[in-house]
Amino acid sequence: MSFDAKLDRLVTRHIEMRDLLASHDMADLKDFAKLSKEYSDLTEIAEAISNIRLRQKEKLDLEEMLKDSSLDAEMKEMVQKDYDEILLEIPELELGIKVLLLPKDMDDERNAILEVRAGTGGDEAGLFAANLFRMYQRYAANQGWKFEIIALNDSGLGAIKEASASIAGKGVFARLKFESGVHRVQRVPETESSGRIHTSTATVAVLPEVEDVDIHIDEKDLQIDVYRASGAGGQHVNTTDSAVRITHMPTGVVVTQQDERSQHKNKAKALKILRAKLYEAERQRKEDERAASRKGQVGTGDRSERIRTYNFPQGRVSDHRINLTLYKILQIMEGESLDELINPLISHDQATRLAEVIE
Repeated sequence: MSFDAKLDRLVTRHIEMRDLLASHDMADLKDFAKLSKEYSDLTEIAEAISNIRLRQKEKLDLEEMLKDSSLDAEMKEMVQKDYDEILLEIPELELGIKVLLLPKDMDDERNAILEVRAGTGGDEAGLFAANLFRMYQRYAANQGWKFEIIALNDSGLGAIKEASASIAGKGVFARLKFESGVHRVQRVPETESSGRIHTSTATVAVLPEVEDVDIHIDEKDLQIDVYRASGAGGQHVNTTDSAVRITHMPTGVVVTQQDERSQHKNKAKALKILRAKLYEAERQRKEDERAASRKGQVGTGDRSERIRTYNFPQGRVSDHRINLTLYKILQIMEGESLDELINPLISHDQATRLAEVIE
């Protein structure tokens, strides 16, 4: 089937669904929500197809005008200019439609759980981890997303050993999923008297947030240990066994939570993170299978993969997956210019998947 024929079929399907939804009450239609979502998804594509069809018709009309020998020179120049612009515009519109037709990542519209951990580099790694956590918090605020801290294990002086947060909003996972991996920093620590540049790392993981219905966890597969919380946390810490450690026996995944004073709340938060980790593990397994024959990709998202370097002396941030370097490190660390890294990553992923489809 030709590309144009596929587009015609999509337009026909969109019209059929529009008429179906308009002629029936919600109670009369089975799977109304599913049909409504399909119609909504097709609407954007149908509008894009309508736009390109309009431009294609204009192109044919302009071609006819250019054949008209009665046109004076000035009018012909204007028509030629419009024709040249449409010739450039139509391929861009076609590309936009192909991107819309790419298989959707079903997790893109999910909320996300963000985890940041200090890596190699001692105290400086902890400070950098705190910087990254704050960067994502600022970015979330700029996007109008809700950023709720789940756990924060600080090591003093503004550094953190690890921190996690739930981020809720429109398209959170779609925009943050390429942040997973090892982030490296090169800078002179405040405690370094000789001015020597240190290299440290922090690990970022972005997991799609899932519900009970998305992944089933059998209680018999869980080992739940309770213990006395430690560290900063107010007068009630160390007085009750409120901290919770959950081990998923089949996979060995361990989650601990102690930020809440209530054992029940700590268990609920730990289960939330455990569900996300198990879901992501299965998601990664499927992605690895699909990527086995891929010629190139925007990283694997694996936590051991170094994805980005933040060089403070030179004021630059380099993403190694797409060979992109920006000299605006302060704006990026404030969450203001992070989109200038995220958008090219999304575009690269789309281009790679388009190449797969074309092949």
